Formats: sequence, structure tokens, C-alpha cells
Amino acid sequence: MYTSLWIVAIFVSVPQAAMGRRSKVYRPIAEMAKKIREARALQNQPRDAQRFALDYETMTRPFTGKRLPALAWEDVRNEKRLFTLLCRLKHFGIGRMVTRKSWLWKHSEPCYWTVTRVEVDYTAENMDHGKAWGYLTFKGESDNEVREIERVMYHDWRVVPKHEEEEFKKFTPVEKETVRYVPYPPLLRAMILAERQKEGKPNTEEPMLDLEQVLLFPNKNLKNPKKQVEGTPV
Repeated sequence: MYTSLWIVAIFVSVPQAAMGRRSKVYRPIAEMAKKIREARALQNQPRDAQRFALDYETMTRPFTGKRLPALAWEDVRNEKRLFTLLCRLKHFGIGRMVTRKSWLWKHSEPCYWTVTRVEVDYTAENMDHGKAWGYLTFKGESDNEVREIERVMYHDWRVVPKHEEEEFKKFTPVEKETVRYVPYPPLLRAMILAERQKEGKPNTEEPMLDLEQVLLFPNKNLKNPKKQVEGTPV
């Protein structure tokens, strides 16, 4: 009897917060089942060959049932996807330069990718799907970091011929014109001219704003918050 009372006393003295805590039990079977579910979900994900498959007669994607916009039909019929070109090259085009038709139309500066790594989707019928990485050169400025090539499924990719690569990379950078002085907004311009007139200064020079000058505007009203500064007539 005394033993049971002693156990009850200890149980009552334990705080409720400590009673609510439960030690985490390692459940190896549950962890294994979780990994199996994640692996199956990853396997059930559609591959790029399924997602971006295209019916060239109806211009629709069978996987989603969506139809391509009419403006893209001409490029789909005449241009190629990136991996449609890379699968015909040696080592899947590693080390070659590829560009896009839209870049050639929009920019006069050289824009291209230098392919460094390729992962081909071998489940595709013609191995014309996958992922690629490389160095991007956009408007003559090269990036030193390897990045994944975007929009590989678009039908506007072109391979730069081997004998034209050096000529394609030639680029003479043009110095950008920097504007330092700009006119003030109309209200500020009127305030400056009125202040000059009040001080008796000539208004022969047009007030211009210096963009490179760092202006500091100390708040003089912090010391005397009740004192109001007389405004300038406009």
C-alpha cells in the first residue's frame, strides 16, 4: 500500500509539460516506406519526352492537350529544338556553340551558349530531349558560371558552324554614353529660379541636376521643430 502511494505521489509531482513530451521513436519500416513512396512518385513523373511531345499535324501536345499559338507554327515547321541538333553532333555537341533565331533578330551583339554538359533522355524516340548546361554569352558579355540552358524545347535553335565560330564571336564593345547633367523637374526649376531672383543672382544659367554629385540634406528643423522655414515664392 505504501509503495503504491509513493508511486502516485511521484506521478502527481511530475509537471504536465514533462508528461506531454514523448521521445521520438525511430521507426525503420516507416522510414523505408516513405523512401519507397518518394521513389515511386519520382518514377511516375512524366519525362520531358512526354511533356513536350508535339503532334505536328494538329500542333497540339498530346500530354496536356494544349495547342500551340498560331504565331509559333512557322518556327515549329522550319526550325529545330536544341536536342534535335545536338543528337546529330559528335559527343552531343559538347564544346560547340549554339544560338537562337530570336537572338539573331533582336541583337546585333553575339549571343550564344557554349555547351559543356549534356544529359540525354534516352527514352525519347530520337533522343531529342534532355537537359544541357554551358556558358552563356549575351550581348558580347560572357558569364563565367556554368548554368542550365533554358528553353531547350523551343523550335528556334541553331548551331554555329565550326568554321564560323571565331567570326561569330568577334565583338567590338561600344562605350556607353553616360549622362551626368539633366534638367530639374518643372517645380524644382521654378523654385530654384525664384530663389535666385530673391537673392538677386542672375538667371542666365539653366539649373541642371548633377547625377554624380552626392547631395546631403541635413534636416535643420530637428533642433527647432517648432520653427517653420519661410517658403520660397513660386
